[in-house]
Amino acid sequence: MDTAIQVRKGTFYYIQRIIGFILLLALSATFFYSAYTKSGIGFQGFHLVSNDNAFDSFQWTFLDLGISSILAAGIVARLMIGFELLLGLFLLFHIFLKQFTYKAVIIVLSVFIIYLLVIILKQGNTGNCGCFGNSLAMKPLAAIWKNVIMIAVTVLLMFIYPVKPFKYQEFLCCLLGLVAFSTPFLVNFIYTGTNPDKYVKPINLDLLYKYTPAPSVELRKGKHIIAFMSLTCPHCRKAGYLLQIIHHEHPDIPIFMVLDGPDTYQKQFFDETHAENVPYLYYRHTNEFIQLAGTGVPAVYWVNNGMIEYKSTYAYYQLDPKYMEDWLKAPALKADTTK
Repeated sequence: MDTAIQVRKGTFYYIQRIIGFILLLALSATFFYSAYTKSGIGFQGFHLVSNDNAFDSFQWTFLDLGISSILAAGIVARLMIGFELLLGLFLLFHIFLKQFTYKAVIIVLSVFIIYLLVIILKQGNTGNCGCFGNSLAMKPLAAIWKNVIMIAVTVLLMFIYPVKPFKYQEFLCCLLGLVAFSTPFLVNFIYTGTNPDKYVKPINLDLLYKYTPAPSVELRKGKHIIAFMSLTCPHCRKAGYLLQIIHHEHPDIPIFMVLDGPDTYQKQFFDETHAENVPYLYYRHTNEFIQLAGTGVPAVYWVNNGMIEYKSTYAYYQLDPKYMEDWLKAPALKADTTK
């Protein structure tokens, strides 16, 4: 009878171990995938390619949380990706599971849930939360349920898979930490040229007041960041998303959007950018729009009394609220410098 009980215990033990190992691998793979999809790299077949869109969207979330510099937001974003990668590695290599890793997973996922709840309160359950970059679109509420399930799996693992620390874990811990936190900086170098390009040129803003409706603010006087964007342009949507973050966190920066494109794309544009609160004009006069914006959009001009002083050529990187605030404090450009 004792032998039968021993066999049953042994069978249960190994079943428990197998289930725990599978769940651990699934949890680790989720963290790896999350870090990969936000990292700024991607694959087409077996070829490594750039995936900047995903990383840009991720780093901008830290601007939305109150960080006032794109450079600082980019550093924090890379560190967060590194931490996700670290948790994935710690789970995979069974590093201090019960002592540290399981607890860290629960804390990180709980913080993500709180952040997603704030997003829902501010913007509703719309758009892509960015948990898996642009590779797997997920609404905030769905992401919350995903995190709740991951927390439940982690709690279960604490009971059925409490692996004891093995030899040399301290050395492996340091090595994996170095790999995890250096990788996001190596695959996505920090772009430090966040100041806009000098672009001194007059712009005929009277064209915007030629028709009804006209802009709700007087753009011909004073300093304004004016963004000319097409509703159908994916790059414009990214710029619009970033502009709404800056407008929300820095309402004193005078931002104005001039939008062109088919009416049917308006809802899709605002669902993706959440930029309804940014002052804008839907301008239905394409020839004049091209005359103002040029042939490429998004065209983001830093206008001072009807004169363009700067242009955000790389629109996503050169829309830094720090430089905008410095520009607003600077003296006006003399008109005769363009003659």
